[in-house]
This record gives sequence, C-alpha cells and structure tokens, in this order.
Amino acid sequence: MKAFFEGIQDLFVNGLFWPYDFLRFTKNWWAANTVNWLFMIICFVAFVYWMVQLKKYNDNNEEDKSCSAHSYL
Repeated sequence: MKAFFEGIQDLFVNGLFWPYDFLRFTKNWWAANTVNWLFMIICFVAFVYWMVQLKKYNDNNEEDKSCSAHSYL
C-alpha cells in the first residue's frame, strides 16, 4: 500500500502540479495567481447566471408560498 500512495504522490507532485511550480517561480504576483483569478471569474459568472435564473423563476409566481405548501411545515 505504501507504493500505491507514493505513486499517487508522484502523480500529483511531479505530474499534475508542475504548471503551478512554474508559475510560483515567475516572481510576478499576477502571473502566479492567474489560475486563482480564472477560477474566481468562472465562479462569479456561474453565480450571476444562477441568480438570474432564480429571479426569472421567482417572477413567474408559479411557486406555492403558503404555510402548508410543504408537507414538513
């Protein structure tokens, strides 16, 4: 089992994370954090899309908002 977990370590450290090692040594804050900024932009766009869809659904007034609308209430 030790070899299995060392193989997983080798895959991630030497294989999948090498672009992060390259960006870490660029000495430029903006270049080193490009991946973080991309993730933040993608999450922000997804959040805005989700809120627009919820507003569109709420504006249709199709949901029953009475006290007895759900069985657990």
